Amino acid sequence: MRKIKEATKKQWIYLAIIMVLYILFLIWVRSWLGIIIIPFIFDAVITRIIPWDWWKKLKNKALYQIMGWVDAIVFALVAVYFVNLFLFQNYAIPSSSLEKSLLIGDHLYVSKVAYGPRKPMTPLTMPLTQNVFPWGGKSYIEKPQWEYERVKGFGKVETGDIVVFNFPSGDTLLTTPQYSGFDYYGSFVYPAGRELCKEVQIDSMSPLEQRKVYDFYYKVGREYLAANSRQFGEIDYRPVDRRENYVKRCVGLPGQTLEIRNGVIFIDGQAQQQPKEAQWNYDITLINPIPDKLRKELDLSFADLPASMNRPGTVTVPLTEERAGVLANEKMIVSSVIRHDYSSDDTWLFPVNKPTHWTIDDYGPIWIPAKGASVELSLENLPFYERAIKNYELHSLEVTADGTILIDGIASTSYTFSMDYYWMMGDNRHNSADSRFWGFVPEDHIVGTPRFIWLSLDKEKKFGQKGKIRWNREFRKVSSCN
Repeated sequence: MRKIKEATKKQWIYLAIIMVLYILFLIWVRSWLGIIIIPFIFDAVITRIIPWDWWKKLKNKALYQIMGWVDAIVFALVAVYFVNLFLFQNYAIPSSSLEKSLLIGDHLYVSKVAYGPRKPMTPLTMPLTQNVFPWGGKSYIEKPQWEYERVKGFGKVETGDIVVFNFPSGDTLLTTPQYSGFDYYGSFVYPAGRELCKEVQIDSMSPLEQRKVYDFYYKVGREYLAANSRQFGEIDYRPVDRRENYVKRCVGLPGQTLEIRNGVIFIDGQAQQQPKEAQWNYDITLINPIPDKLRKELDLSFADLPASMNRPGTVTVPLTEERAGVLANEKMIVSSVIRHDYSSDDTWLFPVNKPTHWTIDDYGPIWIPAKGASVELSLENLPFYERAIKNYELHSLEVTADGTILIDGIASTSYTFSMDYYWMMGDNRHNSADSRFWGFVPEDHIVGTPRFIWLSLDKEKKFGQKGKIRWNREFRKVSSCN
């Protein structure tokens, strides 16, 4: 009590400010469990019963300095943890899937309050890491796992938004680093199963017969990966919020029907406007090499067109429609510029356990699940929704020998979804692994939306070299990149 009486007016004002901010925070996140922290805040500011700064009394100067650094680092990590969890985090563009809207080397300020931050799902994790330490090993403890809950944000995901989210197919992965970033199901399990099994004419089969074949592919493929762990690593699992972060553009909302016709996206039958910087692959026949000045005008990086391929002959490069037109007019350099034909069947597309004969340019129609909406289930459409039912909404699902669909052991002819889902695609339409390959993005995987580019580095240039920092992209709004 004496310490309370000795507290200064400045301390009480400081405490009042902290308490008001903290209570407003608890109201926002709707978590009154945080009240247990209030006595510790009161003690740290007023009573000082707990010796928070005990190390300041150390006489050993070396130990005093070490503890000073430890204290500062711990405070910084805790602050970063809460900022990254509830407010914003940095995200660096690792691939070309959104070029030329966003470039490799763009560092984004990702707002989590835009759609509302998720409450911690895997609370025991090291700040500034997603799932592994730089030197290897998991940077999080798998238990406890808390249920998904989102704090109220300023808005919701809209068509055209660029969204950062956790990779849905990243729930299961191979631990060998060179394979860990791939789609476990679409890149390994089913392809391995198909390759190891005798080819069958699956198109002529009934849906039940097709189901049995694909279930066998899955079994054979998974057994093959497990038996070759020295090459592929162990089969591992990651919680929702510890899966890799991806960034794509939302092109389909819950409850909508999406279709792609000749590269044009249709939503509920209405053609959608393409992003300004959307690009496709073009087959160009070169008469002469593209000079550096024109290459720069076309925004062709050396990854798009290596120097060894910039010579007479046919080569495939990504271009926007506008830049393809510019190149086509260079009659002394090219003889033809034609959009690459992807009309052949692509067996890598979602769903990988059903023969649709869709392509990346002609896909669908497919209905995007919405919270509270129901779908009539059949063996014909089950492959589209079983991953959402099993892996995202965590129900058991099996198909009996006679074709009956059992959900949680109960025969079911329909299913009502408990979450909203989204369809995400890259603007680099022919060079983007997106929802066309791994399907819907559940709402509990949504991280946030990038607001602006705070740093942009050209990976093709070294530090100190002119142009390494793309100054024209610094602090540029992401929306202005579309």
